[in-house]
Amino acid sequence: MNTFYPLIVPKFLAVDAFFVFLMVQFIRGIPRELDDAAAVDGCGAFGIFWRIIFPLMRPALAVTAVFTFIWSWNDFFTPLLYLTDQQLYTAPVALNSFLDSTGESDWGGMFAMSILSLAPIFLVFVVAQRHLVQGIATTGLK
Repeated sequence: MNTFYPLIVPKFLAVDAFFVFLMVQFIRGIPRELDDAAAVDGCGAFGIFWRIIFPLMRPALAVTAVFTFIWSWNDFFTPLLYLTDQQLYTAPVALNSFLDSTGESDWGGMFAMSILSLAPIFLVFVVAQRHLVQGIATTGLK
């Protein structure tokens, strides 16, 4: 409670089934002949993964990283469960604190904070746009 560990640690343990499915589908799309050629050259299972498959997975890993960041940034329910200290609130939970059930909401502050909370997502998209488009194009059905 009141730490960021319950928000961060599950993201490194592959708890999002969508990303596991995305990576498996991408690996299934890699030609099997590459594995066989590496095995003939004397590579073991770990060597095949590390030297052949992992470098080819970079676009899919980039898509996974960008989507994980965006989904974690926009998550409302998980921080609401684990964080009770207002100093630790994430952007969506803090935005909700601007609303008041009595009708005395701070609309100006809420809109200003919503614009500022979109800035990191926009920056991540602009920086990773090339990898994101390449990853989506190569992880689709063939």
